Amino acid sequence: MTITFDFDPVQTLGIAIVVLYTGMLVIRHTAFLRNNDIPIPVIGGLLFAVITGLAYGQFGLLLQFDMALKEPMMLAFFASIGLGADVRMLARGGPQLLLFGAICLVFLIVQDGIGMMTAIGLDLHPLVGLLSGSITLSGGHGTGAAWAERFSDTANLAGAMELAMACATFGLILGGLIGGPVAGRLIRRHKLKPETSRPVLLDDAQGDEIPIDADNFLLSLFYIVICLAGGKLLAAAMSGLAFTVPAFVWSLLIGVVIRNASVFLKRLRVHPESTGLIGNLSLSLFLAMALMSLQLWELLGLAGPLLVLLGVQLVGIVLFASFITFRFMGGEYEAAVVAGGHCGFGLGATPTAVANMKALTRRFGPAPQAFLVVPLMGAFFIDLLNAIVIQGYLSLPVFGF
Repeated sequence: MTITFDFDPVQTLGIAIVVLYTGMLVIRHTAFLRNNDIPIPVIGGLLFAVITGLAYGQFGLLLQFDMALKEPMMLAFFASIGLGADVRMLARGGPQLLLFGAICLVFLIVQDGIGMMTAIGLDLHPLVGLLSGSITLSGGHGTGAAWAERFSDTANLAGAMELAMACATFGLILGGLIGGPVAGRLIRRHKLKPETSRPVLLDDAQGDEIPIDADNFLLSLFYIVICLAGGKLLAAAMSGLAFTVPAFVWSLLIGVVIRNASVFLKRLRVHPESTGLIGNLSLSLFLAMALMSLQLWELLGLAGPLLVLLGVQLVGIVLFASFITFRFMGGEYEAAVVAGGHCGFGLGATPTAVANMKALTRRFGPAPQAFLVVPLMGAFFIDLLNAIVIQGYLSLPVFGF
């Protein structure tokens, strides 16, 4: 007998806040977690998912959450990234963005190759390898669901949707767990430190030295709302095009427009500290909601092959980020933080990548270039590169497309 408890959006938000506080307490009293820079929402959300999974298995207690606020939290996070992206920073970071794009393209090819070879070694369909590769790990739940449906229809691949959702879900968890330790080891091993000089010259009129108060916080919140509403409207208006841009990318781009218009229109006055605070809170709550709603018991049937597929992919991203991403991005402190972020969206999603980097910079110091390059790559360019790589693999004779 199953006993179901339903929680409305406000109650769900309250539980998400409790989950964050739980993560804080656990990390504060666990040296291993604290020393390996694992994000608070990942610890709190995963612990909550395990507890609710045990409650369901032992007592039949099922918790159902209304996730109406989860998408706005994600959009608010990307809007805050856009509101903090000065074009002058992008011009300065352009070569690094191109270099990181090339690195990510190589990794996508490697990731799908690893997945395909592992699936063949397990006597599974090669398409299973793609589903456990860049489709779900670098692409996330949305990309995974779209391709799983196509594989089910065209290749009659049984269990494609369940496998895709399981890979994307556990990839999200693993990306949050591994990014901090990988980057932290690089920083300690090479004795890296952040640059002491201020990396970007911004107008004082942008309010860098103005403390947060009710006025600038309210104005920043208003900008965030404009980005959210505008992003959803543009995504809906452009939905019929051949190449669809998701709402979070539009929200980010609207934020970029507002941020850079404020350079010329002083009355706009974007306040970085306020937008950063809103973005940090939104990111933490989004991840907490995403992880606390996991129903782990639904994934147990896939445990055997999933363990092998994700285990091999985990080793692949750790080695690639440590020896390729880190070295080719310069081998300095910023490169180590980028490597931690690459682990985040190489296995999970851009919010996971940013959470990894925030955990690292809270401990070791600022990395402004990394916070420009990784979110831009993870929010938009990675999906374009991923689509190219997937289509390239599907053109191979082994897939029969």
